Amino acid sequence: MTGLVLKLSPKERILINGAVIENGDKRSRLSIVTPGANILRLRDAIHPEQVNTPVRRVCYVAQLVLSGDADPDEARLQLMRGIEQLSQVLTDPDSRAHLTAATDAVADDQFYQALKALRALLPREERLLMRVRG
Repeated sequence: MTGLVLKLSPKERILINGAVIENGDKRSRLSIVTPGANILRLRDAIHPEQVNTPVRRVCYVAQLVLSGDADPDEARLQLMRGIEQLSQVLTDPDSRAHLTAATDAVADDQFYQALKALRALLPREERLLMRVRG
């Protein structure tokens, strides 16, 4: 991998290795070339009180690694178990592709990419939960 490219909106904030960084007044693009840097877009952050669905729980574990609040080795096992559980419910081809991408990313210690793949499942999960509630 050649690195992670972040496209930031004006005033957007990101967390890199525990430091909050705020973009200036214009759009910008950053290339993160250091392998293993922990990066989290704060606009994508899930707050503890929002961890109320299966996909959100798995996303939150990946987020804790990125924020430096969880040990990657311990989180890896939780992520793999969570992804496996999700794969038993989300069986359509598109969901499977995202879950496979998340699994591969976790196996490669690419927690940002895992979070990105898992977050793509949130709209689908919301639709499924609406059907159950509705």
